[in-house]
Amino acid sequence: MEIEKKYLVNRIPEDLEQYEKRELEQCYLCERPALRIRRMDDEYILTYKNRPEESGRGDHPLCVAEELEASLTREAYEHLRKKADGICIRKTRYRIPYKEYLIELDLFHGRYDGFCLAEVEFASVEEGRCFQPPEWFGRDVSGDYRYSNSYMALNNC
Repeated sequence: MEIEKKYLVNRIPEDLEQYEKRELEQCYLCERPALRIRRMDDEYILTYKNRPEESGRGDHPLCVAEELEASLTREAYEHLRKKADGICIRKTRYRIPYKEYLIELDLFHGRYDGFCLAEVEFASVEEGRCFQPPEWFGRDVSGDYRYSNSYMALNNC
C-alpha cells in the first residue's frame, strides 16, 4: 500500500546537486487502474496502481493506493512504450531527507518544463495526516487528481 501526500512547491531548495537524483520517464497504458511503465536511469519497471474512490477526500487528503511493481527488460519497456497513451512524462527526481521522511522533488521536463511537485510517503494514514511540511512547500494537492502523473500524461494539460 502506498500512502503519500503531494505538494506544489513555492521555492526550490538551494544546492540541489548535494542530493541524490534520478532521471525518470514514465508512460501510461491505462489510467484507472493506472498501468505505468517507468525508466529510472537504467532500471525499467512496470507498475499497477489502483486508488480507492475515497482516496484524497476528507479534511486531510492523502493519496492512498494499492501498488504492485515488477521489473522489465529494456526491450520490454521499449515495446510497451510504443503502446502508451498520451505523452510520456519526463522528470528529474531529487531525494531530499527531511526529519524522518524522504521528500521526492520532481522537476518536470518536456511538455511540463518548469513545473515541480514534492511527494512524501508515510507508513500510515495517521502519520500522513499529522505531517508538517517544510516551509518551501506550497499548496497540498494530494486530493486533486489533476496533479497525478497519469492525468497529466493522458490529458496533456
